[in-house]
Amino acid sequence: MSQHSAACCSIPPVIVEGYEPKGQYITIDGMKTYVTGPADAKKAILVIFDIFGFYPQTLQGADILANSDKDAKYKVFVPDWFEGKPADISWYPPDTKEKGEKLGNFFSTTGAPPKTIQRVPKVVEELKSQNSGVDSWGLLGFCWGGKVTTLSSTSGSVFKAAAIAHPAMVDPNDAPNVAIPFAFLASKDEDPQAVAQFKENLKVKNYVETFPDQIHGWMAARSNLKDPKVKAEYERGYKTVLTFFHDNL
Repeated sequence: MSQHSAACCSIPPVIVEGYEPKGQYITIDGMKTYVTGPADAKKAILVIFDIFGFYPQTLQGADILANSDKDAKYKVFVPDWFEGKPADISWYPPDTKEKGEKLGNFFSTTGAPPKTIQRVPKVVEELKSQNSGVDSWGLLGFCWGGKVTTLSSTSGSVFKAAAIAHPAMVDPNDAPNVAIPFAFLASKDEDPQAVAQFKENLKVKNYVETFPDQIHGWMAARSNLKDPKVKAEYERGYKTVLTFFHDNL
């Protein structure tokens, strides 16, 4: 099955360097929030970014999601879940004791997933009150945001479909609780056994694919778009996610 071959979506040329976001910033639940996409969109996607916050590659991805499906337009919202205090990208990979300690401290404080998971429904509630024309909501999470997304896709979820890319903290035990259509794009850096077991444990309509030559982070902040292969797989990743949302939102 080739998820990205559907004719729904045409990705605009990806800007390798110096990307200028097309959206604007608003405040939602007290958080600075990037919003992009047509005002009359009937569908919306909430993005849970990685621990590095508002990176050009992540914002360019949001703009791609908002404007590339020729049949459906999306409003895309990217809240600053860390309220101006993201992790520093130089801490990753945590190949020194100091980097490991800094990342560990971040995950136990600012980046503790339960803190964000509790906030997601409040954010959607506020967004719904301001966007009454939107009748279908999707959720997309990168790295750390993949864990938050998975745990926000259970029974009673406000979302109709969800997708994760190169998620952190992959736990096959989370999969049986997922209650909405679910896409999982893995990199070479996630444990292949955990990814396979996660897919096996999913009880809902799903799409799972590993991008075997891409690193953890290739669709978000750690994407080196100067590398032609990374750029091509970045495009293919977004096309895959768009096709999934096209079919399930």
